[in-house]
Amino acid sequence: MGSVKPSYIKNFAMELLKTHEQSFSTDFEQNKLLVAEYTDIEYKTIANRVAGYITRIKSKSKGV
Repeated sequence: MGSVKPSYIKNFAMELLKTHEQSFSTDFEQNKLLVAEYTDIEYKTIANRVAGYITRIKSKSKGV
């Protein structure tokens, strides 16, 4: 079982996917860099959780 993500993580991720969907991929390391570039989230753990959630969404959409 996975953990339940807080709504602010989901909101950050959905906003980024709306505006920059083509930039993100299923690679977590690349997504971490993109989240740092596109946002001003000052806490590394929150930025990593957003990148992880985006990675998970992109992976599910590809059927991986």
